[in-house]
Amino acid sequence: MNRLLKLIILSYLLISVGLIKAQNSDKVPKENELKAYLMIYFKDDTHSLYMALSSDGYSFTDINNGKPVIGGDTIAQQKGIRDPYIMRGPDNNFYLTMTDLHIFGQKQGYRDTEWERDGKEFGWGNNKGFVLMKSTDLINWSRSNLSISDAFLGWENIGCAWAPEMIYDENRDRIMLYFTLRIKNGLNQLFYTYLNKEFTGIETEPKLLFQYPKYNKSYIDADITKVGNKYHMFYVAHDGTAGIKQAISDSIHTGYAYDPAWYDPESKACEAPNVWKRIGEDKWVLMYDIYGVNPHNFGFSETTDFINFTDLGHFNGDIMKATNFTSPKHGAVIHLTKKEAEQLAKHWQLEMKF
Repeated sequence: MNRLLKLIILSYLLISVGLIKAQNSDKVPKENELKAYLMIYFKDDTHSLYMALSSDGYSFTDINNGKPVIGGDTIAQQKGIRDPYIMRGPDNNFYLTMTDLHIFGQKQGYRDTEWERDGKEFGWGNNKGFVLMKSTDLINWSRSNLSISDAFLGWENIGCAWAPEMIYDENRDRIMLYFTLRIKNGLNQLFYTYLNKEFTGIETEPKLLFQYPKYNKSYIDADITKVGNKYHMFYVAHDGTAGIKQAISDSIHTGYAYDPAWYDPESKACEAPNVWKRIGEDKWVLMYDIYGVNPHNFGFSETTDFINFTDLGHFNGDIMKATNFTSPKHGAVIHLTKKEAEQLAKHWQLEMKF
């Protein structure tokens, strides 16, 4: 094959790839097309997935009247899920990831021991991986079970893999998966890796995402939001108490600057930060799980600049409402179009206007 023909073929392939990316990006709805909010969460008593819809971002209604939409015992190797996270991909598909862990597995008869492995060696709630799911309509899902400990040599002794979240990296054209990980019964720290195109496994060995400056303190539950050209990472520091801190970077997985400030207003321990934007407004909501109260509840703070935050209180306080469910844990929120929200509501026989 002569050089000119090779150049023509290469040019054609590059143009084709560009067209495919452009066509896929055109599928993703613009902000003015978004009309609803979808919240996902789990509950300790079922270790299953729940969904709730909102037309205004203030009042949320569970689509299955407070019952699971996907049972953890049907998708997870440990027969239970925790810490669900959802995102809309650049191809307009929905991507879902969850911790594969049942903390009451022995009580429920799923295993003979309290934990999957020896608790003295591997610590509380030890597990090995995640559940990955993909959908075009939020109703029908494909699934893969991902074991971090088996993905690469040298990771056999991880003590946990918890709270997975995702963000699309434009530079690599891959979804970056980031999560809490520890080796045996050591410190919990934040790591990241890249998922393959098929959304069935990981391509790169996990690397440290962020180093908390106090080397004897665990830090968990990262949530990254890109605003302008900055990446805002909220996470949980176990530093005297369990609360929410923020680190900011110009890069998706490096250079996060430590900020000693606490960004939640709570007097009780909280975790699982998740940031979502109010549609049509330059306002973002920081949502978190207040696990230090009984029953569990979500707390909310609102910001326009990621410096100053207004406390919106808890679910079923003065501002934020949960109309038909209680005790949610570790939630995440994304935006939907009117058609997507109506289709989901119809499937679950929920009468709701958007």
